[in-house]
Amino acid sequence: MATPVLHHFLFLFLLMLTSAATSTAKFRPKALVLPVSKDSATHLYTTKINQRTPLVSVPVTLHLGGRFLWVLCLENYTSSTYRPAYCGSTPCSLARSHECGQIQWQCKIPEPPSPGCHNNTCGQFPDNPITISAVGGEVASDLVSIQSTDGSNPGRAVTVPHFIFVCGFEVLLFYQPSGVRGVAGLGQARISLPSQFSSAFGFPRKFALCLSSSTKSNGVVFFGNGPYNFLPGIDASKSLLYTPIFINPVSTTIDFKGEKSSDYFIGVTSIKINGREVPINKTLLSIDSEGNGGTKISTVNPYSVLQTSIYNALVKVFAEELKGVKSVAAVKPFKLCYRTADLRSTRVGPAVPEIDLVLQSESVYWRIFGANSMVAVSDKVVCLGAVDGGENPMTAIVIGGHQLEDNLLEFDLANHRLGFSSSLLFKQTSCANFNFTSVV
Repeated sequence: MATPVLHHFLFLFLLMLTSAATSTAKFRPKALVLPVSKDSATHLYTTKINQRTPLVSVPVTLHLGGRFLWVLCLENYTSSTYRPAYCGSTPCSLARSHECGQIQWQCKIPEPPSPGCHNNTCGQFPDNPITISAVGGEVASDLVSIQSTDGSNPGRAVTVPHFIFVCGFEVLLFYQPSGVRGVAGLGQARISLPSQFSSAFGFPRKFALCLSSSTKSNGVVFFGNGPYNFLPGIDASKSLLYTPIFINPVSTTIDFKGEKSSDYFIGVTSIKINGREVPINKTLLSIDSEGNGGTKISTVNPYSVLQTSIYNALVKVFAEELKGVKSVAAVKPFKLCYRTADLRSTRVGPAVPEIDLVLQSESVYWRIFGANSMVAVSDKVVCLGAVDGGENPMTAIVIGGHQLEDNLLEFDLANHRLGFSSSLLFKQTSCANFNFTSVV
C-alpha cells in the first residue's frame, strides 16, 4: 500500500499536470478527440499522437487494453521538452515501475545521453500486443498536444507538458501496421491515455471509442464527457445501454505478472442466436482466481476469438438458424461461409441470424447484426467473423475489432461501467460520420 507521503507526492504531480495543461491551453476543455484509422493490411486501428517540441505527429497502434503510450526513442527523437524519469521520481511511481538502473542494452553509449538512453532512470515493459512480447524501456515524459471538442467538431489544441510515456524498440513493431512508431494504450492503468488526460484537464475518467468499418474514413475516440455527435445530428450518447466493467485480478500480459489486468472485461452470461440459447459451459464465462475465463474487449484482435467448445457451439447453432441457405467452402481462419448472393442485404449488413451477448440480465444484451457478425473475404463470399481460440485460452471470449465497428462504446473508468450503442447503422449513421472539420 502506498504511504501517505507517496500519496502526497502523487497528488502534487497530478496537480502540476492539471495546472500546466490548463495554463498552456488557456481554457479547460470538457473533452478531447482523436481520429482513428483502420489499416487495410492488418485490420488493426491506428491514430496519431502529436508529441515533442517541436511537435511531431507520431503514428501509433491503438490498444484498448494497453497500459501506456510507448514510442520509438533511439532514432530520430529530437525534443527540447523530453525528460527522463529518474529512479524514485513521481513519474516512476505513477508508471508502477519496479525497474531502475543502467542504460538499456540496445543503447549506444552517447555523450550527452539521448532519449531512451539515460542512466539511473526507471523502466517499464513496452509490449507488442500482437506477438505478445515485451522489452524493457526507459520511462520519460514529453509534451503532448491534442484537439479539444464540443462533441460535434474538433476545437482548439491543448497541451499536456509532461505526458508520461515509455521508450520502445523496433523489434516490438513486428506484425503491426506499416509506418507505426509505437502503441497508444487506453487501458485501466494510471498512465494510460484516458487516465493522464483526465488528470491533466479535470474531466471524468471516461472515453468513448467508435471504430469505422472503412479503411478510407476515420473513426473517432473521445476523452471526457459527451455528447458524441455524428452526422446527420445523431447524439450516440442518448441511446446507450450499460453493463459493469470487471477487473481481472491477474494480468493478461506476459510481463505484468503479479498485477491486475488493464483489459476491459464484461459479464457475458449467455449467448443467443435468433433468441435461441447457445449451449456452452458457463463456468468458462466467469474469471477464476488465476485470471482464466471471462469476456474481454480487444482492438488488437481483428475478429472475435472463442474457446473451442464455445466456438463450435456458436457455429453449429448459427448454421442451424440459417439452414435455408447453403454454406460454401470455408476460408481460413473462418469455418462457416456463404455466398454473398444468397443473403439479402439490409441496412445493418447481410440478413443473417442476430447474435445476442446476454449480460447482467435477460433484458440487457449486446446485439450483433450481420455487418458485425459477417466478414467479406471476397466479393462473392462472406464468413462468420469469429475464430477458434483453442481448448485452453486464458480468456474464453475476446470480442474483436470487427464486432466493435460502427458501435459506440463508452468506457467509464470512474464508475466501472461500459455504455454500448449496438450498431449505429440502425440510426442511419456510422462511426465514420464524426465531423472532423475544425470550428476554430
